[in-house]
Amino acid sequence: MSTQQPTLAGYELLRYPHLNKGTAFTDAERRTYHLEGLLPPGYRTLELQIARVHSELAHLDGDLQKYLYLSDLQSRNETMFYATLMSDPSRFMPIVYTPTVGEACQKFDHIYRGARGMYLPISARGRIKALLQNWPEKDVRFIVVTDGERILGLGDLGIGGMGIPIGKLSLYTACAGVPPQYCMPVTLDVGTNNHELLEDPLYLGLRHERVRGDEYRAFVGEFIDAVQALFPKCCVQWEDFANFNAVPLLAHYKDKLCTYNDDIQGTAAVALAGIFGALRISGGKLTDQRFLFLGGGSAATGIAELISEAMTLEGLTIDEARARHALFDVHGLMVRSRSDLADFQKPFAVDHAPLDKFVDAVKALKPTGIIGVSTVPKLFNQQVIEAMSELNERPIIFPYSNPTSRSECTAEEAYTWSNGNAIFASGSPFPPVTLHDGRTFVPGQGNNVYIFPAMGMAVYATEATRVTEEMFIVAAKAVAEQVSEESLETGLIYPPQAKILDASLHVAARVAEHIFDKNLARVPRPKDIEAYIRERAYKPAYTA
Repeated sequence: MSTQQPTLAGYELLRYPHLNKGTAFTDAERRTYHLEGLLPPGYRTLELQIARVHSELAHLDGDLQKYLYLSDLQSRNETMFYATLMSDPSRFMPIVYTPTVGEACQKFDHIYRGARGMYLPISARGRIKALLQNWPEKDVRFIVVTDGERILGLGDLGIGGMGIPIGKLSLYTACAGVPPQYCMPVTLDVGTNNHELLEDPLYLGLRHERVRGDEYRAFVGEFIDAVQALFPKCCVQWEDFANFNAVPLLAHYKDKLCTYNDDIQGTAAVALAGIFGALRISGGKLTDQRFLFLGGGSAATGIAELISEAMTLEGLTIDEARARHALFDVHGLMVRSRSDLADFQKPFAVDHAPLDKFVDAVKALKPTGIIGVSTVPKLFNQQVIEAMSELNERPIIFPYSNPTSRSECTAEEAYTWSNGNAIFASGSPFPPVTLHDGRTFVPGQGNNVYIFPAMGMAVYATEATRVTEEMFIVAAKAVAEQVSEESLETGLIYPPQAKILDASLHVAARVAEHIFDKNLARVPRPKDIEAYIRERAYKPAYTA
């Protein structure tokens, strides 16, 4: 909710989304701001406006059309946009973010409507600070930045990846109350290796292959230096960078500024939250679990490392904890004898003979859970699920790849092939599943939306100087502790998305408490941290 009073008038005010109320301008406001005659005479409350949005969306065909409608609404009337999202978050999150945002990114250049976010091309090296100064808000607290190289499971989409920072920051606000005026989506355009895009006359990015090496690192460094100079309280979230850039960028900057990588740390935290929830069903101990990952990139190693660190808090050494995880990629099981492993993968390489079939790795390593972050669909096949079920009374099956078309298995497959014994969560949404015996299961979505908006709210409210690994463990526990016994009975191991705002504010309060405990805050510690968080949360309402 903006407290800013309109200084614009007439058509300029109606075209300024932060202050535009559309038909909710009162008669007095229409006279004051020279809006008479520019709007239909009927006055409508925000509630009626939202009802009209719901009605219009119901008549649109396909989620991409709904995505475009909501994008246009965000450009016209920010308050109505967020009020709509927050009126039914479980309905609208799949439209403004995954899975629909994937299609929107693929078709970005063909459906482009208008400016949103900052596009920083490498051709502007030496002038990045000047470009950032064109942003209308001078106090930026959050930047979600991508270079578009590894968008979801869809690959290199160039500047089409801008849909991801825009969508993520919308969820910062809709799911955790981060005021939208403090958020900036950014795309670093260093070219693209997607030759279909380079040959497309409608492609809007730089038309050359990706810049690599020292020139790339210097460009990113200039961007970070400019952000710190212009926005000293800003937290930078790295998003959808290729593994060989994502891991070193996070390692280089994590102790120098307030920053994190959601693909690595957010994904890890939501997976850890799912594991905590799963253990409430199975009754097992975290330190007794063994996990086999399908996929060996930064998401897999990030999850494995965070679980390992959580295990150390329960008594294991870090080496003992890491030894309870294994990775399986396109070349098979990651064993120590392989010569193609990156440094970030080596802590999870196992002393074992090579295996090139995932089901054989399951049978050999006997994991209690399998976690899919491969972006390759259907690899959790019937053989795999049945093997997990033979090894475990309640096997943990987490196909986390996005979008839905990339999921390693469906909820129906996991429940059917395990005879209803799987503890299931996926990266994309699946409907409830009823088995032949009448049992109904509600699959959970291990969506990072349970983590990154809450992390953002905690950082915003405390003005934190750093984001640490332990903050993600705190967040994971805070998510899991909110799952009710009734939800667990249906197999649901995450809080219902319909109550995502309350869930996120609870997580944010827990993380904020940790930030204050570790002296990472720039503001004084309040007496009631949860009340302080809720008071600072954005509420979509028109100001008088």
